[in-house]
Amino acid sequence: MATSEPKAAETEDQQTDGQVLANAEQYIKHPLQNRWALWYFKNDKSKSWTENLRLISKFDTVEDFWALYNHIQQPSKLGFGCDYCLFKDGIKPMWEDDRNKLGGRWLMTLNKQRHNDLDRYWMETLLCLVGESFDDASEDVCGAVVNVRPKGDKISIWTSNCQNREAIMTIGQLYKDRLNLPMKAIIGYQSHDDTSSKSGSTTKNMYSV
Repeated sequence: MATSEPKAAETEDQQTDGQVLANAEQYIKHPLQNRWALWYFKNDKSKSWTENLRLISKFDTVEDFWALYNHIQQPSKLGFGCDYCLFKDGIKPMWEDDRNKLGGRWLMTLNKQRHNDLDRYWMETLLCLVGESFDDASEDVCGAVVNVRPKGDKISIWTSNCQNREAIMTIGQLYKDRLNLPMKAIIGYQSHDDTSSKSGSTTKNMYSV
């Protein structure tokens, strides 16, 4: 009897240690390859463009991404003139940023499909970015923007160099496949330089898929 008591106590300690380890594993977060920042733009005409742009939060783990995503409103619930922008930390969601000024964007316009597709397309876009879904071309990705507009909502993926054709075409094709867009649907890539100097309707596509 006397010799059995320490063995019982030892077993309990082992069980306790096992429970501690199991509990600790539940709190280990899964790191992302990059740290990301989510921005929100609200079109208040009494303020400047930069004043209307607000940083919501930064994250660098899978768990923190989903915590943020589940906490904010879906794009289809935003008012007209509002944007969400997800960019790598250190890159501001504006053409003038050093990482953006030589680049461009894959642009998709959603005509009258807002409630059916906007939220799903935006979620898939976010997952493409944080999941580094474009293979080596993910290095060229700066961020993504969703614009909520009366004439048609827009989703775009921004890249750092509009002359890097191989990376741009890889991103465009994989993005189109990920969204499961029909073959006949065409999305185009435009340089920021061209977009900023012309109105949207006259901007020509450098590439298309």
